[in-house]
Amino acid sequence: MIDCLINLRPRIAEADSGVIPLKYALVTLHRPSNVDDSEMLRKILNALGEISGDLPVVFPCHPRTRHKISEIAFEPPEALRICEPQGYLQFLRLQERAALVITDSGGIQEETTFLGVPCLTLRDTTERPITVTVGTNKLIGRRPERLHQEVRAVLAGERKAGRVPPLWDGCSADRIANCLCSVL
Repeated sequence: MIDCLINLRPRIAEADSGVIPLKYALVTLHRPSNVDDSEMLRKILNALGEISGDLPVVFPCHPRTRHKISEIAFEPPEALRICEPQGYLQFLRLQERAALVITDSGGIQEETTFLGVPCLTLRDTTERPITVTVGTNKLIGRRPERLHQEVRAVLAGERKAGRVPPLWDGCSADRIANCLCSVL
């Protein structure tokens, strides 16, 4: 994944999503534990609405998530910009320029760590623990009531410094090929 990001990084600057304010929080939500539970989804959306009072929120919305939002009849405030899903390069551009990212996606935890962007993860656990121990990711659990507090802390400069983990250098494919060649 990081090899792909590094390979495409020169093209990220050319990718324009057309939805970028100067400073914003970027959101992705798709996990059933967050979006299929109507009460949880409403709490998360209300928290995002509160955050949008401090910082515009850009939310490229997964089609299934959009459907769940329509089922609960949520009306977003103007600064919570729910938009269409973005292509990979456009989404990387959004991540790279975001003040912070709020997500429940594992892959985005890795990308934000590599890009040095603070990440708040709406999950209790992660399959990418290095993004928490070394990177820029912070697990806040399935507790949307913490979200606004955590965003304010990041905006106040209280963010994890994080660094790119060892071996996230774009050479994984070469190392794998070398290992395979050594046993053949």
